[in-house]
Amino acid sequence: MRKLKISIGHHVLNIDLYDTATADAVLAAVPFEARAATWQGEVYFQAPIHADREDTAREVVEAGELAFRHEGEAVVIAYGPTPCSEGDEIRLAVPANIFGRTGDSLAFLSGVEAGALVRIEAAGESEG
Repeated sequence: MRKLKISIGHHVLNIDLYDTATADAVLAAVPFEARAATWQGEVYFQAPIHADREDTAREVVEAGELAFRHEGEAVVIAYGPTPCSEGDEIRLAVPANIFGRTGDSLAFLSGVEAGALVRIEAAGESEG
């Protein structure tokens, strides 16, 4: 399976990519760096990716799923309830393309500050 690595500070998320057009676009764009933005329950960042909203785009996601928001061209890592959520669900502001997932702990995401450097690369690329 195709994999990505997302580094935020000294934390790393290992991502398994799905077989979707959005995952292909993300993989084609790496490596790149961005600055994190935060919203309750989410860390997101701009990405040099162009992908149309897929038929499978959705608002409610599972913790650990990675989404690409067509509006604003941003990658979203949702880790908990957002202001849009009902109950304990994780609901994005708008439907987004789900392109991968991580099984890594997301606990650190609640401490990510806006402006933190995010590096996205194909897994196995240089660690330097």
